Amino acid sequence: MSTLPPLRTIAVDDEPLALGLVGSFVQKTPFLELVGKFGSAVEALKYLHEHPGSVDLAFLDIQMQELNGLELARVLGPTGPRVIFTTAFPQYALDGYRVDALDYLVKPFNYEEFLRAAGKARAYAELVAAPATAPAAAADDEEYLFLKAEYQLVRVALSDVLYVEGLKDYVKVHLKSTPRALLSLMSLKAMEEKLPARRFMRIHRSFIVALDKIEAVRRLTVQIGAVTIPVGDQYKEAFLQFLSRWS
Repeated sequence: MSTLPPLRTIAVDDEPLALGLVGSFVQKTPFLELVGKFGSAVEALKYLHEHPGSVDLAFLDIQMQELNGLELARVLGPTGPRVIFTTAFPQYALDGYRVDALDYLVKPFNYEEFLRAAGKARAYAELVAAPATAPAAAADDEEYLFLKAEYQLVRVALSDVLYVEGLKDYVKVHLKSTPRALLSLMSLKAMEEKLPARRFMRIHRSFIVALDKIEAVRRLTVQIGAVTIPVGDQYKEAFLQFLSRWS
């Protein structure tokens, strides 16, 4: 059972009925605490500016006058509260992903859908809090990592990762257990820093490979299953040094 206090939550929507509904959903959820309801993003921004660090989670409508929900999320940035969007327009889903939203609720939604989204916020808060209480040496022994994919935190076993492909601001994590890759909003460099160097190596500006999944090396290309990955000039020396230890 979680020992975290309730997540301090605000609701922001310029439709009074929608605002009241989200507020009532927050109040009936045990692990959420409603600290404010705002009829515009400008009002919410003023409150957050006057009370820094006082809000953990924000349910934001997107289409609002003066300042919309996406713009507010960008202004708040990574140091602001986590965001769950509530909107009648599903076409904004990709934009929501780009501002690192936890979830995206399409109106009209019911309490079950709301609770599922709120649960992601609680899971995220527990994940963030966990390192503070875990032993310092635990990081060296981790066999999995958490990735933000499809508006949720996904636990990925390191042994399941075949290779990681960089796509501008995203990475595609290709897994042994499923043909469908996980798409996560982060740079390949950030992903490289998450992975243990003893098990993974960046061999190209666009690829990180799991060293134990390499099946063959031919003319500075790596074979993993049916996929052939080139070794880039910048990474050739380090990769050849790795190979020399096994030849």
